[in-house]
This record gives sequence, C-alpha cells and structure tokens, in this order.
Amino acid sequence: MNVATVDAQRRAQIVSAWSFDVFDTFLMRACTTPDGVFERTYELSGISRTCPNVSASFVQHRMQAESRARRTAKETRGTSEVHIDDVYSFFPFRLFGLKRAHLRDLVDAELELCRVNPDMLRQYLDMKHLGHRVGFISDTYWNSDQLARLLRACRPGLSWDFLYASCDHGSSKSETLFATYLTEQNVDPAASFHIGDNDRADIKGAKRHGIRPRYYPQAGQQLASRFQRETAIFELLCPGQPARLDHGARTLRRMVAARSAERPPAYHLGLTVLGPIMTAFDVFVADRCAELEEPGRRVAVGFLGRDGFLSHRIWHSGRDAASAYVEINRRVSLIASADTMQPLLDLLGKVLKIDAPTFRDMLKVLPSAVADFFAQCPNGIATGAALADALPELMDAREITKLAAGQRARLLAYLRHVIPDFGRCTDLVLADLGYSGSVQKALRRIFDQEGIAIRLHGAYLISLDDTLDDLADCDTAKGFISDLVVTPHVKRMLIRNVALLEQICCSADGSVHDYDGAQVLREINPRPGVQIALASEIQAGALAYAANAGKIAAAIGLEPHAAPDIAARWSAATLARLLLLPDDDELALLGELKHDINLGRHALAPMLDTGFIRDQLTAQGLTAACTSAAPPMWLAGSFAGLSPSHAYLYALFGANRLPADVFEETPCGALQVGLFRANGDAAVETVTMFRTGLGELRLRIPVSRAMAIAMIALPLAKAARDGQLHGVTMQLGDSVRDAAESQDVAGVPAERLTYAGLTLTGASYHATDDEGCLLIPVGPLAREIAIYSVAITPLGHADHRD
Repeated sequence: MNVATVDAQRRAQIVSAWSFDVFDTFLMRACTTPDGVFERTYELSGISRTCPNVSASFVQHRMQAESRARRTAKETRGTSEVHIDDVYSFFPFRLFGLKRAHLRDLVDAELELCRVNPDMLRQYLDMKHLGHRVGFISDTYWNSDQLARLLRACRPGLSWDFLYASCDHGSSKSETLFATYLTEQNVDPAASFHIGDNDRADIKGAKRHGIRPRYYPQAGQQLASRFQRETAIFELLCPGQPARLDHGARTLRRMVAARSAERPPAYHLGLTVLGPIMTAFDVFVADRCAELEEPGRRVAVGFLGRDGFLSHRIWHSGRDAASAYVEINRRVSLIASADTMQPLLDLLGKVLKIDAPTFRDMLKVLPSAVADFFAQCPNGIATGAALADALPELMDAREITKLAAGQRARLLAYLRHVIPDFGRCTDLVLADLGYSGSVQKALRRIFDQEGIAIRLHGAYLISLDDTLDDLADCDTAKGFISDLVVTPHVKRMLIRNVALLEQICCSADGSVHDYDGAQVLREINPRPGVQIALASEIQAGALAYAANAGKIAAAIGLEPHAAPDIAARWSAATLARLLLLPDDDELALLGELKHDINLGRHALAPMLDTGFIRDQLTAQGLTAACTSAAPPMWLAGSFAGLSPSHAYLYALFGANRLPADVFEETPCGALQVGLFRANGDAAVETVTMFRTGLGELRLRIPVSRAMAIAMIALPLAKAARDGQLHGVTMQLGDSVRDAAESQDVAGVPAERLTYAGLTLTGASYHATDDEGCLLIPVGPLAREIAIYSVAITPLGHADHRD
C-alpha cells in the first residue's frame, strides 16, 4: 500500500513522525472476526477438554466480561479504558472449572493468532530507514509491556521510538490519547502521519488533533457486508462448529482484496468470493491425486468440461503437473455407455421437454415411429418422461446399442488423444463441480465394455453422497463439500441453485455433442456474448486470487487449507452465501444470466423470475414456493429479488429450520364472495381466509367450467380497509386438488382488475367503507377447475369478520 503521495526524499523533509495502529493494521489476526481470539483461547487453555462443546458460552462470557469491565470503569473512573486483568475480574472462572491462577494462560492464549502485516511492516521499516520517528498508538486492554512482548513475538528484533496503549493512559484515541502522544513526543502534528483501520478512532481521532491520517480498512463496506452474511450462513449450515476460526482464510481474502487495484464488479466478485472457493477446491483435488500416488500406479487428472473449465485453469496456472481438460457431458457419456436401452431412458426421463429435431441431434437418427410419436404430441413437443415410457415400443434396442458403439469408439479415441499417456494410466481422477457422478459411472461402463482397467476417482466440489454408493468396487468418489460438511437437506438446496455457479465456471464454447478424432464437435452456443464476457471477467478475478493467495499467505504465516474439514465448511458457507443470500449488486450483476440446459436443446432458461416466486407465494404459500421446480434456475436469487428476508426464509427452509406451524397459513375467518355469470345470475359463496407466517391474508376461490362464472366480486374492504395487494393468480386442473397443487401459476394482469369503491395508490388500496370490492374477470377455462388466489397485507388493523 502506498501511504504517501510524494517521493521518499520529500517525505524525509516533511514528516516528523509515523504512528501505526496495532490490531488489524500492523498486526493481523488469523480468524474471521476479532473475537476469534476468544475462541482460540478456549481451544488452547484446556477448557475445551474439561468443558467440551461450550465455546459459544466461553466467548460470550469473555465479551460480557469486557463489556462489564468497561462499564464499571466508566462509572467509577470516568473512562472506559481497562486492563486485561480488569476484564478477567468479571469472568466466571468457576463456571469453567478454572481458578484465578489460570489468568496468565488465558492471556497468553489471546496472543496466539496475531501475525505481522507485511504491507505495514514494509512501510514501517521504510520510514525507520529514512530516519523518521516511528511507533505505535493502540486502543487496547494490553498494557505497554504486554503490547511490546506481543509485537516482538510477532517480529523478533522490532524496535520503536514510542508505544502508547490506551489502558495505560486511561484514554482512547477518540479521546485524548493522541494529545498525550503529541505532547510527550514533541512532534509536529501537521508533519506527522497515523495509519489505522478504524474510521472513528484512527481517522477522525487523528484529524481532530491535526495529524494526517492514512486509512487502512480491513475490508470495503461491500466485502464486510458479505462477510457478515457468510458468518450467518456458516452458523446456520454448520451448527456447533467454531464460526470464528478459519486458519486465516478470511484475513487472506481481505489482504488479497486490499492489494488489488480498482476493478469491475465482476472481477471483484471472482477475486473475493469465487476465487477462494475454487482455490480451496484446487487443493482438495491435488490432495486426492496425492492420496492415489503409490508405487506401480500412474495417476492422471482430467477436468470435465464445461463446468470444470475454471478449475482446470486454476490447476494449470499454479503447478507444472500434467492435466487434461476433457470435454464430456452426461448426454454423450450415457449414450456411449448404452449396452441396453436403459441409460438412454434414464437420460430422457430427466428432460423437461423435447421435440423431434432435438432427438435427432442427440442420437443422430430419427426412426419413423419416433417421428410419428412427436407428430401426435401438442405442437410436436413431448415431455422427456413420456418419451422414455414410449421409446421401448418405438425403437429396437439393437439400434440403440449400435449407435452407442459408434459413439463409444469416437469418445475413446478422443480420450486417448487428450489424456497424456492414457494407455499407461492406472488411475484417472475426474474433477468436476459434481454432483452424482453420472459421467464417472458412464465411463466405468464404457471402460468395462472395452476391457480398459483404469480405475476412476471422482473429485467433486459438491457431492450428492447417497448417489455415489453404487460405484464399482475399484472406483472412488469424494466431495469437497460432502454430506459430512453440510447436511443432505442443505446439499439439495445448494444443488437446486447451483446453475449460477455452473454458468460462471464453464467455458465460452458450446457443449460437446460428438468427436472427430481429436476434434471436439460442439453444439451451437446459445448464450449471449455479454454473458460469456461477464463469466470471463469473474474467472479472471478468481484466477488472480489463486495466483496471489499462496504468496501472501506464506508472507503472513496463514494456512487456510491446513485443516481440510475447516476449509470445506468455510468454502460451503462462502458458496452458500453467494447462492442463497446475494446482495443487490450481485443480483443486478448476475440476474440477467441464462442457463444453457445442455441436453441437445438450444433454449436458455432464466436464472431469476421474481414474479414467479410472488405468484407461487400468492397461490400456494411459502413451503410450496421453496420447493418449486426449475425454472427459474436460481430460486434463491428469485426470493432475494423480493427481499433479503425472503431469501433468508428460503435458506432456513433448506436447512430444515423453518417450522411449518409458524410460517404456513392458518384459518383466520371467512368472507362471502360474489360470483356473477354472464347471463346476469349471481351467487354468494363463503371462502376461508388464511393468515400466513409473513403476515399476509390469502383467499382461494375455486370455480368450475360448468358454473360459467364471468366475474368474481371480492369484498376486500371487509378483510382490511387498508392493505397492499400482492397479486391475483389462477391455477387450472381437472379437479380442485390438481389445480391447487399445480405449479403452473398464472398471474392475472393488474390492468384486468377493477377496483370498486377502492382508492388505489401503487399496490396499496384504501376503502372508505366496507363495500369496497375487487372485481376479477373470469374467462373461458381450459380445464375443468380454476382456483383464483388473492394475497394482501393488511395495513393497520384488519377486522377479520365471518
């Protein structure tokens, strides 16, 4: 960091003294937050053995002790500055089986996480070499002797001209400590600098005394906010695990970010969020390869395209070990492995919709019976499940196996070319984002059919571990973020939203559909150029992190990957924060991305659809909205588009922490609704009102085709005279149950609604009396039953009357 704007010779003429803040400026802590030192104290002091699993209580008691000590000092001495002995005088030693004699052990333990900041040390030594007076001014409960011992423990031989600890002087930097320093050291404040991380104490405090400040923030406001969300997600997804100790991973992220010049938001996202995740995964893949290295084995590693593209780039940029970028997808591998029709049926069963051209693209043939099948489908489009059911009667299994044999031969020729020494390879590590090992399993079948004895080992960022239990005995698979890191409930929530990560990590090329020797034949890439450019910028930031993190970690003495389980948990929290609790800037940056479905179709699925979520909430409630099938592909982002609280509720649901009896609907009254036919006849029906956990009122009005209803008159004023209308939706089905369970929810356009006796301001309405009604038009029904749902939030008192 360049803390002055003039050259060294000019600084030598005008600067009389340089003072440095100590904690989080000159010294960094290898923990997520400053109170991580208390968590480490618990681990090192022996209390973790005598009183296991109570670290949270220990940390909170330590924080409360300091708060009580400062409050008492303020009341008795007029200052909140205290010594460490004062702090521990309020600590409940007996609760943890300790005696006052253990105080020295607790004090020593609090020093263990500190590291010298090389940026600040460089500036410090530079100023000292130029003959300036240098020293430290710190707001701390450590006295000057203890602070000196800490500084020299972190940097043996360090010397200074002055050292001020606030507890020795009974005053902080925000009060009179700077004035004491100026007077005792006889320095010119206008020709002096102070460097610190605290805007109030270091920057404003220095300015108030005429000292020229230099701000060294721990993290920018945006990154600090993301860190707070990560901690919340960590505590939610990894309960019972220490949330403050990460072997310095967060400190390293701050340091890498601080050394990077201003770059576009996409680059910054890659640098501070994606880069740390993928770098930790890179270490995991390297460890998997090292575990397999034994005498007589020849291990190769292949990164599966397209999602493994960024992982391969990070691997290739950080080491000389050979690797291959292997373009194989689920579709190609399953077809090549088909010795029966079943693998193809399994593949098709997962396709949402398919037509004849897509089928021809996938299998290279279109038998007449299959063409006739599609011709009989509405608009020539069938569901994958329907096609899978019908296909055994439409194609001869021998035709499938013949196609598979050709595909298999071309795939193996490609593998022999792209994987170094494929013929001598005994073990092949397949690195990928995840999830169920479908490509690995298909390759196993292919290798067995061709008599290839290579063992296969999956190394996945995220693994669905229950789907990996049927691997061949000779093969293995392991997930970095496994079910031992987060629960299966959480894992499925992450997978539901992982399409965002896939689009960010994948290559700019279209998906493979065949091979011609060493050449990959790809599909047309339907993704827009702006999306490809955005992903490239994010990847550039991730690569920059991977390139710099190791050097910076070594310089500071951090080991973020020393404990694989801790690295995995924090990587899971970092990824989950991005996927589940994105901030507004990330929604704006990533919300326009489209998902390339990659099953022979050229269609793109939307990532975000906030209107879809709002309609689901109106029609079916929170739980149903949380379990919505794709699209939209980024369900959590769609919730976040409504509000951060909606996104957090979704995260709670996915973590199995959302009690249904709190957040689902309960009956709260009834309302009489008018139903008007086109011929003028009318009827009155009573419908139940429900109150949701979000404080909304929801009404559902079923009508049948036989009723020939043209208009619904809903007396909103009797539910709430003042309220916010969230929308009106319609679901169709052949029965009331079918309609109620349908995810195909259509919103009734606002312009089709009529407000009778209601004043509308935006989405809010006001009724002067109980007669105000919402008129909902009902058109011809395409199915037997339609359910119209209305959701409102009462503003003020809601009188729910039967």
